[in-house]
Amino acid sequence: MILTVTLNAAIDRTIAVPSFRLGQRHRAVEARTIAGGKGVNIARALRFLGRPVIAAGLAGGGAGTRLLEELREESVLAAFTRIAGESRTNLAVVDPTSGQQTEINERGPELSEAEVERFVERLLYLARGASICVLAGSVPPGPEPDIYARLIAELRALGVLTVLDSDGEQIRTALRAEPAVVAPNVTEAEEAVGHEFNDAADLALGLTSLLEMGAGEAIITSESGCAAIVRDGPGRRRYQARIDPLEPVATVGSGDAFLAGYVAARFDGASPSECLALGVACGAESTQHFGAGTLDRREAERLLARVEVSELDVPAEVA
Repeated sequence: MILTVTLNAAIDRTIAVPSFRLGQRHRAVEARTIAGGKGVNIARALRFLGRPVIAAGLAGGGAGTRLLEELREESVLAAFTRIAGESRTNLAVVDPTSGQQTEINERGPELSEAEVERFVERLLYLARGASICVLAGSVPPGPEPDIYARLIAELRALGVLTVLDSDGEQIRTALRAEPAVVAPNVTEAEEAVGHEFNDAADLALGLTSLLEMGAGEAIITSESGCAAIVRDGPGRRRYQARIDPLEPVATVGSGDAFLAGYVAARFDGASPSECLALGVACGAESTQHFGAGTLDRREAERLLARVEVSELDVPAEVA
């Protein structure tokens, strides 16, 4: 079984607004409201891929109730801990004429220490039946800054492989606990390591830095694919996987779909290159849908033939 963790779950509303401009009045041509947060999106995509998954997290208030109802309607198994605060609502505005999107994310509810402890206890109980746990997204106000690090250590003690996708101080702190895999996008990775990636050499240095910060394996995602240094037996391999981007309907959540594809293949015992290829195919296919974490399994498998995976030299310091 696969677990996903969403500490800051949300109701995500995506609207399509042609020729969107700030300060102007517009009419939306399409809208969709779904349960959201990175871990929830990953769980949704894993369900579309037919893998066994449980979405764990925290939910409160009317928004939290709606979030859980949405997951039930989508047949996504959920094990959420109820909290006193109101779960957040996020808004994404997609301009179909330009392909640009604008996201407005709320900070999230304040969590009490007791709520955090109830969640951790429940998660560790569920983890006894899991082989992989994906920890994804932001952390709401309240928990200690090292909450992800704590969860990684506790899960590793149970023999669960941990995959981390977060940003800011959360990712830097969590890396000290040595997650098995870290998978930020380019912007998140640049923030984590403290420098921009202007070329392939910078990107390779970014991957190396993430490993030096504690990750067992590092993946950096982009619009066209990913770069990665992964374990393969006793050593490491470095890959670049890419696909010609499709004309997008919406790109919200494409990184979550990538991670779902990667984790699905890893759950199946696929090779590192196969895991990256399915991730890239799923990320690309998800851009054809309105709603984060939505994808077509058959189309994603069809796109696998268009994914190019190249093996590159591993930097000597991490070989």
